[in-house]
Amino acid sequence: PDRLTFDLDPSGVGFDAVRRAARELREVLAGLGLEPFVMTTGSRGLHVVAPLDRTAPYDASRALAREIAEALAAEEPERYTVAMRKATRGERVFIDYVRNAYGQTAVAPYAVRARPGAPVATPLAWEELEDEALGPQSYTIDNLAERLEARGDPWREIDARAASLEAAAERWRAGGRARARGGEHGA
Repeated sequence: PDRLTFDLDPSGVGFDAVRRAARELREVLAGLGLEPFVMTTGSRGLHVVAPLDRTAPYDASRALAREIAEALAAEEPERYTVAMRKATRGERVFIDYVRNAYGQTAVAPYAVRARPGAPVATPLAWEELEDEALGPQSYTIDNLAERLEARGDPWREIDARAASLEAAAERWRAGGRARARGGEHGA
């Protein structure tokens, strides 16, 4: 795999909760030596994506994604869940790590979604999450060209930022989660 992907779905909570989840996930991934990127899905949530150097198998990427998602959900069970069934999610952000398996799909950057207004899955710069007007369907086929002209593509360097999944997994298992969150554990 060339990406580690987390799909953050609001499950009934507001978009601010999804923004917060994205920021927390960014902190964790960066603490593991990965460089996370963020994009609107053009539907309901955000994707947080870390480029990988393609040296690890899918099973390893899914295992690490699952461990990270489960740790976030265990740490803040009132905010996050990994429950697949919508009926059990309640008012929590669903951290979907299942995209990280062979044959699984995730929305591609700049994909037009089949929804009213033709929203577009749009790569963002992290600071754009601070814009209170931002929503998962903020960019459409009508305003995307203007946005790209003004800001460029925040993901233009994503492939150059690819990192080792194996190294990130080693950091995680050595206590990188605590270190990424400001704890004192790990090497």
